[in-house]
Amino acid sequence: MRRKEKALCDRVQIEAVIRSSGVCRVAMVDENRPYVVPMCFGYEPGRIYLHSAKTGRKIDVFKKNPHVCVLFDTDWTLVRNEKACSFTMHYASAMAFGKIGFIEDAPLKRHALGLLMAHYAQGPFDFPDEALLSMHILRVDIEKMTGKRSGGRALP
Repeated sequence: MRRKEKALCDRVQIEAVIRSSGVCRVAMVDENRPYVVPMCFGYEPGRIYLHSAKTGRKIDVFKKNPHVCVLFDTDWTLVRNEKACSFTMHYASAMAFGKIGFIEDAPLKRHALGLLMAHYAQGPFDFPDEALLSMHILRVDIEKMTGKRSGGRALP
């Protein structure tokens, strides 16, 4: 990272960015070309959970190449300046690098969906078997995480 003073080196701060993000962006490589999709997510230390329809481009890509980069961002604010090229942005961001895996086990699917739903609403939640069968539950096993903050509020 070029601007070392902006790096978030503490896992607690990086996880604070993840937990305060409303959506993540999952980047993958499709036939040597980048492809990025916004997705809802659930998080627990070391893992990101996603859900998807059973078919589609991203599922095809994940089956061919499970390597992903997941971006989270929050607290972004444009900081204007009198000079056009002196605008800046305050933000906090985190990136997780890892591999996608498909979860088939029903109790693990329920656990993942519970984390995903808890990120957006308060439970309890019920996940009928037919709902579990109609979707893929994906798990990103995180190999590396980085974070960055520019201005804005302090993180824990």
